Amino acid sequence: MNGTRLQSLPEIEAGLWRELARAPLDRHHEWRTPVLATVDGDAADARTVVLRETDRDARELRLFTDCRSAKVAQIARHPLGTLAMWSKRLSWQLRVRVQLQVHVEGLAVASRWARLKQSPAAQDYLSPLAPGSPLDGDMPGRPAPERGHFAMVTAQVLSVDWLELHAEGHRRAMFDAAGGRWLVP
Repeated sequence: MNGTRLQSLPEIEAGLWRELARAPLDRHHEWRTPVLATVDGDAADARTVVLRETDRDARELRLFTDCRSAKVAQIARHPLGTLAMWSKRLSWQLRVRVQLQVHVEGLAVASRWARLKQSPAAQDYLSPLAPGSPLDGDMPGRPAPERGHFAMVTAQVLSVDWLELHAEGHRRAMFDAAGGRWLVP
């Protein structure tokens, strides 16, 4: 952003989507690593994830995960979640309510794995043990499947609660299927 404070709801919505589109491409963007909150029984469960892709037209954010992770089981039981993001540079907070879906097969998963498997990050999905498993000594050497345990999570954006903290006054707005509207900060 150029330092000029955005004024209208359409400007703010366009600005937040521009930032969301930049986040997966910029390793230093603060929104690259949002916190994803899901439901685990009768409690919330939250963890930092990496935002891998943004599709504004589809109103979709994409993440990668190990298909054996706890969040995958949580999403299967309760597919609604929230992504929380803070940008010190912008003084913006986003709370993005999403409908989550895990993909383990198909062209979308295969094409992303084809790009990822050449990188060091591929090792995250090749472990013979599920995330969070206890380790006794060294990692076991059993081979992982061809694509490992790679999965893609799509987060269909249902609403964005935008909050700006500013010396001239805080502002808050909601963007969802009904459009944009101002809220009391």
